[in-house]
Amino acid sequence: MTQQSDKSGTYPLRHIGIAGNIGSGKTSLTGALGRHYGWDIHYEDTSTNPYLNDFYFDMQRWSFNLQVYFLNSRFQQIVKIQSGDRPTIQDRTIYEDANIFAPNLHEMGLMSTRDFQNYFTLFEIMMSTIRQPDLLIYLKASIPTLVSHIQTRGRDYEGNMSLDYLKKLNQRYDQWIESYQYSPILIVNADELDFINKPEDLGRIIEMVDGHLGGLFASRP
Repeated sequence: MTQQSDKSGTYPLRHIGIAGNIGSGKTSLTGALGRHYGWDIHYEDTSTNPYLNDFYFDMQRWSFNLQVYFLNSRFQQIVKIQSGDRPTIQDRTIYEDANIFAPNLHEMGLMSTRDFQNYFTLFEIMMSTIRQPDLLIYLKASIPTLVSHIQTRGRDYEGNMSLDYLKKLNQRYDQWIESYQYSPILIVNADELDFINKPEDLGRIIEMVDGHLGGLFASRP
């Protein structure tokens, strides 16, 4: 088994996924944990995404294009992670695209049934070729926390996002986490732990991650 060494010692190759709704703090936590442990980092592609801005102004027109772009980007990241020899932390997982965002758009009438079925078939083919992450960290946040974070970062295209859209996504996240069984889960309450502004709260999360990783490695040969 491939071994790598970082600030926490020596361990097997692993893939950590950070999951959470828009504005939950995934990117901030991904960067903080990556720096602390010396892991490689794969951020979600928002700065160069050619569909994101158009999507928030016309969701029905661009929903399929956006979701296929994210699916492709996330799949390429996973292939790179699993073919490499470095431990990596990933900002949002491929499971969220297919189990939360695409179904939500379909339910809201913003993605046609034909497009959704085509999308999900592509997702299932991809899933048959990859391994699950070793640990999933889920950032659970209420609507006020999400809105506060979204307003603070001030992305113009997110200004058109409705509260109803965020609420529906949160409901789907709760349902998905209850049934998720691909890998161990660490749930972080982003309402109570302000890891972005308080180092002591980030420290608490690092202690939680250490505890899960210790159990993960203890169970491996």
